[in-house]
Amino acid sequence: MPVPASAPAVVRTDHPGTPGTGAPVPSPVSAAYARLAEVFPSLRVVESEVPPTGDGWVAATRLATDGPTLDAFLAWDAAQVVRDYGQEARPDVVASFALHRYAWPVCLLVTIPWFLHRRVPRIPVEAVSFHRTLGRLSVRGGEFACLPGDPAAALPGARVVPDEEALRAEVRTAVAEHLAPVLEAFRPRMRRGTRALWGMATDEITEGLWYLGHLLGEERRAMDEAGLLLPGGTAPYAQGAGFRELRGPGGEPLPTRDRASCCFFYTLRPEDTCVTCPRTCDAERIERLTSAR
Repeated sequence: MPVPASAPAVVRTDHPGTPGTGAPVPSPVSAAYARLAEVFPSLRVVESEVPPTGDGWVAATRLATDGPTLDAFLAWDAAQVVRDYGQEARPDVVASFALHRYAWPVCLLVTIPWFLHRRVPRIPVEAVSFHRTLGRLSVRGGEFACLPGDPAAALPGARVVPDEEALRAEVRTAVAEHLAPVLEAFRPRMRRGTRALWGMATDEITEGLWYLGHLLGEERRAMDEAGLLLPGGTAPYAQGAGFRELRGPGGEPLPTRDRASCCFFYTLRPEDTCVTCPRTCDAERIERLTSAR
């Protein structure tokens, strides 16, 4: 499963500018974020009613609405490319990297509570702030969807939906609600159309869930769940999760998929494509996946 290019677990606090100093305030999704922290400690989710402020914190609303804030956000990625690869990247490549590094962890705010506990929080763009260098996301709690029989159904903000498919629809809606204004802000910087941007959203949901499923020891279930969540034909998402299986030299199964979007990393290292990139042929995928195992 693809490893994130960079990824920004869980601190709950009454003082969001100084995480870890306040008394815990449990929410219906706190346990899911705590489990995320255990298996992927480079992503820290801060649940707070007051958005954090100070150096490094960026409100998602400002990414979506304020050009200078977005310019500064992109400048971090531009400098990182020069530092790591010794060359400048095209502006659209920089924007692609920056959007991935935001959208990949943000999607987990929705998909991990759903995957682990069948609870789907709504995270409108105004509810999230991001600190990329610390690897932290701040989210303000609110409404969430759950299934009948969930003990959390009696809590404030709970909205009970009838079945699993209705809950999957809530996941798709929650992610789309958050990402739509962010994608629109990035679109002119990335020089991509709407379908390509929603293809990127498809990839961030699918590959984030796939990767965390692996870390949680539930890779196969994560792939199955992603396939049900994104079967194809669920607008605005551009395609389905699209998992398929290759066979290794000994006949062992090697799961893979073809990305709906391109990260443009090949513009920096033409010989080093992602293993799920449509540019990577199946023979090379088999060789790389077998070597990794």
